[in-house]
Amino acid sequence: MKKVEAIIKPFKLDEVKDALAEVGVKGMTVTEVKGFGRTGGKREVYRGSAYVVDFVPKVKIEVVIPDALVVPVLEAIERSAKTGRIGDGKVFVFHVEEAVRIRTGERGEDAV
Repeated sequence: MKKVEAIIKPFKLDEVKDALAEVGVKGMTVTEVKGFGRTGGKREVYRGSAYVVDFVPKVKIEVVIPDALVVPVLEAIERSAKTGRIGDGKVFVFHVEEAVRIRTGERGEDAV
């Protein structure tokens, strides 16, 4: 199993959610996060004063999937989250050792 974490622009969440559902992802965790990458945030003007916003609002999507879904999931996220502009986000893939469904005691892919 793999855990896929995608950090995307907030307005792309619905598109990514729909794309993931199309490739067979049945559940996900979504968290509102803030961060910055290479650009170091963005410059904004408020009441005539320019200032730098260090942390840009983003959304983090986390899904745990069978190994066979990794490529379709990555393609779905990239296709649906891409705007072609700076700050589109990142995707990370981690190995998952074990998963347990607390209610039933199911383990491994059955728990996902």
